[in-house]
Amino acid sequence: MTISADIVGVEAGPMLQEVDARWLMAYAAGIGWLKDGVMAHPVFPVCYEWPLAVAIRDRTIPSEVRVRAVHATHDLVIHRLPVSGDRLSTTARVVAVERRKPGAYVVTRFETRDSSGAPVTTTEAGALYLGVETAGSSRYPVEPWPGVQPLNAAALWKVEVPVPRGTAHVYTECARIWNPIHTDRAVARAAGFPDIILHGTATLAMAVSAVVESEAGGDPTHVKRIRCRFGAMVLMPSTLTVEGVRTTSPEGDAVTFRVLTDYGAPAIRDGVLVL
Repeated sequence: MTISADIVGVEAGPMLQEVDARWLMAYAAGIGWLKDGVMAHPVFPVCYEWPLAVAIRDRTIPSEVRVRAVHATHDLVIHRLPVSGDRLSTTARVVAVERRKPGAYVVTRFETRDSSGAPVTTTEAGALYLGVETAGSSRYPVEPWPGVQPLNAAALWKVEVPVPRGTAHVYTECARIWNPIHTDRAVARAAGFPDIILHGTATLAMAVSAVVESEAGGDPTHVKRIRCRFGAMVLMPSTLTVEGVRTTSPEGDAVTFRVLTDYGAPAIRDGVLVL
């Protein structure tokens, strides 16, 4: 099973989608982030990017290896948060293919603009296809941002986040992101997991909620950029521990954070949120 580096440059979209209050509120409720009024969560962009992720995957990745994909990295730049009534245009483009020890690493860039053409969000999402080879390579180093050290020492604060049984099913419907490894036990086990696992973006969203409450006064409009690597699987029910510390980056004030599972493994590492 092989993924060719020739897919670099392949595009999907643009796709037009309308953001409404129902979608924004459902996403927030799906991760337990309840606010007065209608407000976009900083990780909400994964919702309107998902259809393009599926479209470009189907255009570039052989069908027999798609089930081997795990979300490995995420880098989201927020030019402004989406609001109810936005008509957004999103495009996706493969920007890198690289052979890594666990398998083929593929990075896709998603660019979203509003009806005036102004940028809303830009995301680079890395998927790792476990046990899959690459034909050719387009190097794409993913390193910690200059001047920002990962959280390896003692955290300044910790927050425990419960993950009830059924969280993945609720998140699937609220985010409109469907992948059967998160909802169908037979599919998850066939893919090598012990059971269904929580979406990486759900884990990230819960972590970002904790960071925003701890370091941004609960105001998501302060978030400019979020970057992380995904690691250990999150089973349900379980309890996540989000740890963070305030720091600085070349882009401004920042928080480095990580997320530990209830068995002590890092579900998210090298997390950085720029304020």
